[in-house]
Amino acid sequence: MPLFLDSFWRALVYCLMPRVMLLSLLPLAMLLVLSVSWGYFYWSPTQEWVREILASWQVLQGMMDWLQDKGAAELQAVMVPLVVIFAITPVLVVISLLAVSLMMTPALVDLVVQRRFAHLALKHGGTTLTSLVWTVGSTVIAMGAMVITLPLWAVPPLMFILPPLIWGWLSYRVMVFDALVNHASRDERLAIGRQHRAGLLTIGVLTGYLGALPSLVWASGAVFAAAFLVLIPLAIWIYALVFAFTSLWFAHYSLAALEALRAESGTVVMGALVPLPEVASADDPINPPRPPFG
Repeated sequence: MPLFLDSFWRALVYCLMPRVMLLSLLPLAMLLVLSVSWGYFYWSPTQEWVREILASWQVLQGMMDWLQDKGAAELQAVMVPLVVIFAITPVLVVISLLAVSLMMTPALVDLVVQRRFAHLALKHGGTTLTSLVWTVGSTVIAMGAMVITLPLWAVPPLMFILPPLIWGWLSYRVMVFDALVNHASRDERLAIGRQHRAGLLTIGVLTGYLGALPSLVWASGAVFAAAFLVLIPLAIWIYALVFAFTSLWFAHYSLAALEALRAESGTVVMGALVPLPEVASADDPINPPRPPFG
């Protein structure tokens, strides 16, 4: 718990740095084009498709009719765009995660290393290629989980549970790997995953819910149409800032866990290129041990 809270407030403070604010704008251009294009071409057809799906569910339609009889006539008009928003949000989240991983995460990890962990040795437990393969593979698995569970998102409670869980798992897989790829060996990375899996998954799930917050900006179809060009860039920038916070939280947590792991095992090496000092033996006539104070 101390490591969890310590890494949280450090990530929060780092997000206020001008450098991090500028980095959070990098994915905005790409995601802005994707979001505007999707909204322009597919917003109305997607609503019609979701409306037909909801109408085909007898139990759900019966509940909607009952609520309409009780005076909640506008509930269905609100439910359809809400379902669409929560369905498209995870896709934007995944694309944003890839953008952050490729454009922001290395710079943010370097920032954390320079300010806190410059003394940690580099063990290079992976390469740029392995990081890319790991990211793409994890994303494919997450996308598959989204497709499989997509019918369940029409159920109101599950639409608020499943996407953050899937995104939390994906961010845990990708960002921990990226945070440790240069400094930790493969065995160290696996050891941290075993010892801190609960804490790291909790970070992923919590930041997954944070990533779902901007979608509330789009909850009303009327507001979405009236302020499209304002709300979409704002929401995507919030996504990018949340991802920056997520990356910083994982970096602080993972590197601090690596530092503690090496301290426990007595294998801490100061600096990336500093060799381990040789220990002189009492029987060595060439390099006898020095006295403690001289």
